[in-house]
Amino acid sequence: MDPVAAFAFAIVYMLLNGAVMGLMHRDLPVALQPSARSWRTSTLLVAAGCVLLATQRFLPLVLAVTLGNFALMVGLTGYWRALRQFDGQADRWWMLVPAVVGTALLGLLAATTPSIVPRVMVASVVWIFTAVASAWSLKRPMKYDAAMSRRVLQVIFIIIAIFMTVRLGYFVFGIGNEATVLDAQSAMNAATPMVAAVLPVVGTTAFLLMCSERLRRQWEHAASTDHLTGLANRRTLTEAGARRLFEARAKKEPFAVAVIDVDHFKQVNDRHGHDVGDLALKHVANRLAGACRAADLAARQGGEEFVVVFGDVDPMGAKTAAERLREAVEGEVFMARQTELRVTVSVGVAVLLESDVTLDDVLRRADEALYRAKSNGRNRVELA
Repeated sequence: MDPVAAFAFAIVYMLLNGAVMGLMHRDLPVALQPSARSWRTSTLLVAAGCVLLATQRFLPLVLAVTLGNFALMVGLTGYWRALRQFDGQADRWWMLVPAVVGTALLGLLAATTPSIVPRVMVASVVWIFTAVASAWSLKRPMKYDAAMSRRVLQVIFIIIAIFMTVRLGYFVFGIGNEATVLDAQSAMNAATPMVAAVLPVVGTTAFLLMCSERLRRQWEHAASTDHLTGLANRRTLTEAGARRLFEARAKKEPFAVAVIDVDHFKQVNDRHGHDVGDLALKHVANRLAGACRAADLAARQGGEEFVVVFGDVDPMGAKTAAERLREAVEGEVFMARQTELRVTVSVGVAVLLESDVTLDDVLRRADEALYRAKSNGRNRVELA
């Protein structure tokens, strides 16, 4: 394909993708809009750079080379910035250094030497550095975000870095003898705009899928989490608890639950207001979550009542674990409006019996044990 035609093809698709991003980014959550805006701006910058390089025959060489490569390199840096914004990382001024230094060198070379080789070397190095940095930015959070779209986008940046490395070697080792990037006899010239277009075209699709995946996880989290405390909600408790009970029965492993109630919680609301009451519930939830093991599931049942499903503990182990929860709440003073409040909990514990059919059967007996704990003075643990 003729390089000019390849540039034209790439530019059209870049502009179309930039238009799509412009239409869609406002429908994204506010937290994702800055990264989407940076991605769209970068796509338009890359398209502008391609336009300047494709029309360099009609412009002064220094102007076309300098501005065209500046737009391309800043656009690629903008993709890197968009990925960092997507993951909540702060902007850093030094991210623009490669593009600025590269532009200055390219302008100087365009004005002093007719050879394309030094210019290709400078531009390729900047592209390789920024593509590798972008791929690395995508890799770092993969432990927590294993979306396939993130992996695809990382592969795209790696492909660009590899291509630019090959292109660099092509010119450094004297294989290419092109006078300009528009030389129609060069397969490398035809391939370059096509590879450059992969990021704005295919990469934009992958980026939008990343946004979609982020939204899906947020909706799932909202549906399974108590909005006030951040613990699992009653729906999650019912589903996960029933599943764990079934697995424990099938594997003949012990199963236990603790029902936890905040002592004198109505007095906290009456004396200090419901906003302080909400803070007290958050305090209790944080203490419970911190005292749970990895195998335990802490949930808010409703109101001031919490439930913890213990993983693989016998009756005495369950009571010991419940004591650990109670002590965790009692052991840290809750501060409200510069006032120290002593918050405690009562706990009822029940283990799975042969006669228990459902999770509700175990919870019912734990509730009875909780009632005894309250009747016997509160801030204590009772075993059903």
